[in-house]
Amino acid sequence: MRNQTLLTDLYQLTMMNGYLKNDIAEDVVVFDVFFRKNPSDNSFTIVAGIDQVIDYINNLHFDEEDLNYLRNTNLFDEDFINALKQFKFTGDIYTVQEGSIMFPYEPIMRVKATCFQAQLIETAILNIINFQSLIATKASRVCEAAKGDAVFEFGLRRAQGPDAGIYGARAAYIGGCAGTSNVLAGKMFNIPITGTMAHSWVQKFDNELEAFRAYAKVYPNNCLLLVDTYDTINSGIPNAIKVFNELKEKGYQPVGVRIDSGDIAYLSKKTRKLLDDAGFNEVKIVASSDLDEETIYSLKIQEATVTSWGVGTNLITSKDCPALGGVYKLVAVEENGKLQPKIKISENPEKITNPGYKKVVRIYDETKKYALGDIIMLEDEIIDPKEPLTIFHPIYTWKKKTFRHYSLREMLIPLYINGKLEYERKTVQEIKEYTNKELNSLWPEYRRLNRPQIYKVDLSQKLWDLKNEMVKSLREGKN
Repeated sequence: MRNQTLLTDLYQLTMMNGYLKNDIAEDVVVFDVFFRKNPSDNSFTIVAGIDQVIDYINNLHFDEEDLNYLRNTNLFDEDFINALKQFKFTGDIYTVQEGSIMFPYEPIMRVKATCFQAQLIETAILNIINFQSLIATKASRVCEAAKGDAVFEFGLRRAQGPDAGIYGARAAYIGGCAGTSNVLAGKMFNIPITGTMAHSWVQKFDNELEAFRAYAKVYPNNCLLLVDTYDTINSGIPNAIKVFNELKEKGYQPVGVRIDSGDIAYLSKKTRKLLDDAGFNEVKIVASSDLDEETIYSLKIQEATVTSWGVGTNLITSKDCPALGGVYKLVAVEENGKLQPKIKISENPEKITNPGYKKVVRIYDETKKYALGDIIMLEDEIIDPKEPLTIFHPIYTWKKKTFRHYSLREMLIPLYINGKLEYERKTVQEIKEYTNKELNSLWPEYRRLNRPQIYKVDLSQKLWDLKNEMVKSLREGKN
């Protein structure tokens, strides 16, 4: 496990030093992790990366090499270096379960710790969660477009570095992909791996038929041939059929063909007819070639006969939305044993924070099958499920919805209490299953790719009043 303690921005360390010099390093504060906008015009975000946050927190320590590096920057004195030498996280972190579906402005993680501790961990937490949540959400969009077809993550060679390739594959699997081409990710997370040949294999042989036969000889039980190196319809498919017939005579069942260029709709339909006419109805057609959710959605409308999809660059980089803007904001400080709310205001209304020590409560129908809306509320607030509950639309504030028969679920659960891990770690397969359950709790209108319905997220009346009172006070100069 790598020591990522210095995976932070310099200003975290300078602020920590400032807290120490001002004798407030041990003051307790609360930070919320949240995002303001869903990626790719989606209506939700899948939270991923919690397991890597655990690895990071568990391994937080400044070793001698770290301390010597910081000492040599000439920014810090020995008092600060000695404080870092003794650093250990002893605070509380609450989080949503990894794979949860969350919405803008909702706390997905809540950190309560000393200034000294809470400040250090901001950058790494955002780095981990922002990226994996982005890719998991992008993968869910691609899989939604595929309408039940298997989607494989093929993006390692185009990822923004090795870590992005590895953890992007993990996140893509959580988001719905059936497997990855990334062998290291497969080993690390027990994700199914897939892949057969590149065009270079076909080019290396004197002719395409020879290349196909050579591959079939090595992998007779898993023969999937790349058919677009020269001419998909006039060369690739006829040669593949010849090899498939030879395999069939030997008692083997060919797996499929892959098309990596050209008009996928036209080529897949022609390929399907040629394969069916030759008696290979069960042979799969895999498509790749710079795919994304919009392209796959279009190909499905055109009745392309593709049975599975390999998606690379546009998935692993989330090309249309290359970053999730998750933030880490101070919302409360402890004074005389009581948490006092804090707020940040801005000329941009969307940047005004929600103050206080908060939780997120999700409202379900009586069967607990469908999510109906969320409420962000102060931790000490209680909802009586026997009483009617009204929430307002987050955009059209004049619209409201009253629930009379419903169930409730608190989304934030303990990750660390007093520095001790309290979270039950899951395998990636378990997280994927949970994510699928979460997706199925949304009405189709929230999951559609284009102009999805906006999920209802409201502030409790008490939190709303607190926020407005604090904004008013600050604008009157009473801060």
